[in-house]
Amino acid sequence: MIASHNPDKLHEIAALIAPFGLRARSAADFGLVAPEETGSTFAANARLKAVAAAIASGLPALADDSGLVVAALDGEPGIHSARWAGPDRDFVHAMRAVERRLVAVGATTPDKRRARFVAVVCLASPEGGGQTFRGEVDGILVWPPRGHGGFGYDPMFQPAGSERTFGEMSVAEKHAVSHRARALAAFAAAKLAATAGARQ
Repeated sequence: MIASHNPDKLHEIAALIAPFGLRARSAADFGLVAPEETGSTFAANARLKAVAAAIASGLPALADDSGLVVAALDGEPGIHSARWAGPDRDFVHAMRAVERRLVAVGATTPDKRRARFVAVVCLASPEGGGQTFRGEVDGILVWPPRGHGGFGYDPMFQPAGSERTFGEMSVAEKHAVSHRARALAAFAAAKLAATAGARQ
């Protein structure tokens, strides 16, 4: 089960885990209420969500906590990335808020607009244990936003080595380099290693 009520995130995770023969069902499918995210780190919030869902459902649960970390803003919005979009999840508003703050601190050139996307996934068991895996991708923030793909802050994030934002990339192109893909690849590698070890 995927411990998320975010349809965009669920769709992306489902696509990323499908090659491993895994099928995603959301917390909403089980009627679970999202817990309050009280952790101070991505890992803490991912663990909190995964453990709560696993205990409530009696099934293994995979949760993700992710966000945009902007160097010039002392790491904000960070773990509060979704909250910057407000209750209506208005990421146009959130991107404008990031841009206003960047301009306010004089971060108007690419070298001052460095950012990274971070994702931490946690796999928890109904017994309460949880294992976390982290993925990151570095880049810069552009303005105005470009592209209509992806979700969240994707249209203003241009990953290192690319001339296009996540919003301008195809799904496959984004999945090849994204923070969430890297976190899930680390998760998959650990599961495969554990399976191979168990067979020896």
